[in-house]
Amino acid sequence: MSLSARRRPAVDEETKRPRWRGVVSPGMAVAIPVLVFLVAVHVYSNELLLVDMAIYIALAQGINIIYGFTGYLPFGYFGFFGVGAYVAGYGIVHLGLSGPLAALLGGLGGVVVGAVMLPLFRLKGAYFALTTLAVGEALYAIVSNPSLTSVTNGPYGLNLAAVYSSGWSFGMAVGLAAISILAVVLIKNSRYGMTLRAIRDDPYSASMAGINVARDRFYAWLIAAAIAGVGGAIYGWAISVFYPQDVFDVTVSVFAIVFALFGGIGTIWGPTLGAAVLYAVYNVVGVSNPQYFQLIYGLVIVLLVLFAPRGLAGIARYLHEHRPFVRSST
Repeated sequence: MSLSARRRPAVDEETKRPRWRGVVSPGMAVAIPVLVFLVAVHVYSNELLLVDMAIYIALAQGINIIYGFTGYLPFGYFGFFGVGAYVAGYGIVHLGLSGPLAALLGGLGGVVVGAVMLPLFRLKGAYFALTTLAVGEALYAIVSNPSLTSVTNGPYGLNLAAVYSSGWSFGMAVGLAAISILAVVLIKNSRYGMTLRAIRDDPYSASMAGINVARDRFYAWLIAAAIAGVGGAIYGWAISVFYPQDVFDVTVSVFAIVFALFGGIGTIWGPTLGAAVLYAVYNVVGVSNPQYFQLIYGLVIVLLVLFAPRGLAGIARYLHEHRPFVRSST
């Protein structure tokens, strides 16, 4: 047998594997989390914790879209979350909307605020991150203003208990997580995703190649804002009673960013795994012993920065790529 004949089956096998994996793996990235949540709700009694985890998966994927694919880190991401909660609350209290319709209205509120923040893209790096943080705090100050009590109820919060629905809020949260993962799948495996990565790596070269940098980056920003807006709306609906400081909380941004970084930005599975693992750790350790949780969080972040900057997804990829060498050496 000739050398070329011996090599042909291996080449054919390599050409077949990506096609199979390209179809199955993205589908599993959406289906597996949904199935896990559907099983967990019958095993674990704290449904609100599962709702929060699903929302944080969606928020981490939203950070993945804007930061992982464009390189813009929004510290003020919680602003969209809070706006979504209050716009949905306004729709329920003043317009008589149902919870699901109000959640969609919350997503629209996030998109509108995201569109207003378009001029911020003239800034870069830390300037962009800090300015979005300032905008988020400004939105909190506006909503909690006692002069707007007739609209937002000011610092007294909103009560949505009249439309509370345990099953619907859980289903909407899981659905949002699935849609956010699907959005990342579609972006990553599309020409638009390649365009965003080109913008992230070198926006000047991308513009010279004919890419409309401002437009394509803005679309990603609006998608991330919509996800956060719907997430805030579902959160407010699920807890029924909330105050401005509950939803306009910078911790929301910190958690979403850390979850995405821990799992691995620019990947499909990374933010989902990061949110699931760290939020579970937070509820086991952080609620009862916050000082120990902060220590664990700090150690995890330091170790990731030093040894695994690509997160859990990067570690998994490294082990997978080096598996043949391990086998051959044994």
